[in-house]
Amino acid sequence: MSDSTNESTADSTNDSARESTNDAAKESTNSARKHTALPKAQTLIEALPWLTRHHGKTVVIKFGGNAMIDDELKAAFAQDVVFLRHAGLKPVVVHGGGPQISAALDQAGLVSEFKAGLRVTTPEAMDVVRMVLAGQVQRELVGLLNQHGPLAVGLTGEDAHTITATKHRPLIEGERIDIGRVGEITAIDTGALQALLDDGRIPVVSSIARSQDDAHVYNVNADTAAAALAAALGAETLMVLTDVEGLYEDWPHSDEVISRLTATQLEKLLPELSSGMVPKMEGCLHAVRNGVTTARVIDGRVQHSILLEIFTDEGIGTMVVPDASTGETS
Repeated sequence: MSDSTNESTADSTNDSARESTNDAAKESTNSARKHTALPKAQTLIEALPWLTRHHGKTVVIKFGGNAMIDDELKAAFAQDVVFLRHAGLKPVVVHGGGPQISAALDQAGLVSEFKAGLRVTTPEAMDVVRMVLAGQVQRELVGLLNQHGPLAVGLTGEDAHTITATKHRPLIEGERIDIGRVGEITAIDTGALQALLDDGRIPVVSSIARSQDDAHVYNVNADTAAAALAAALGAETLMVLTDVEGLYEDWPHSDEVISRLTATQLEKLLPELSSGMVPKMEGCLHAVRNGVTTARVIDGRVQHSILLEIFTDEGIGTMVVPDASTGETS
């Protein structure tokens, strides 16, 4: 056999080997792609029953804690809320702004003082509170949401008489004390919120209320405001973002989180809770006793905690249900 024939045969063999190797590589790549994509498909399938259950339902979310001051958490929160909207739910966001208000008061030379777990709000402090909530925190949050489309609309409890309040005088050592322009909610008007929801918008509500008695405004606890709005809107769920994993079983002796409890069980625990958790859990209790199907306290330090809670089998945080609730709810 000639040298040219041998070379031709060798080239042919090499080409076949290369083709075989390329085919094997392609098959391996396709297999790897299928393997990496499968968990994504499984996650979507897991979410299907929850998507079906919550479709068309209103979800009120209280935005607070570290999620308000960490840029990555803020961005993830905005993505979660927009996802809920595109998944067929009707999210309403309610926010306070404790850290931002304290910083602004400090810059203005005003002292931050708390009594009974509430910020003492002088007329001068109320001007700062109003400016920070409606002019800073709300605008930033609306901007983050609207990066994903023309969805979010900001308003305060003053607008369209959404939240009305009267002066709150907390009881300390048996005596009612004056803590300034801090309000106790007396009425909710959901007209403006419902119109926005019906139009496919995402309302972002600052926890400021109009006065029932005069032309002033009140600083209202955001947890309380979120619970009152959830009840008035007939929401399916109230979600409260916190800086803890949920309600602990026996804090500080144990860090085991209570995953689910009824309204009566929660009511019994309230006297034992830390002051920071009381308004959150009182809000949850008010919500489920006034028509809201579930109230959840979740860890806002976890990215996409809202989606994990609503759309996965395990969920995270603590869920409160009405006393009459039986069976599985998520």
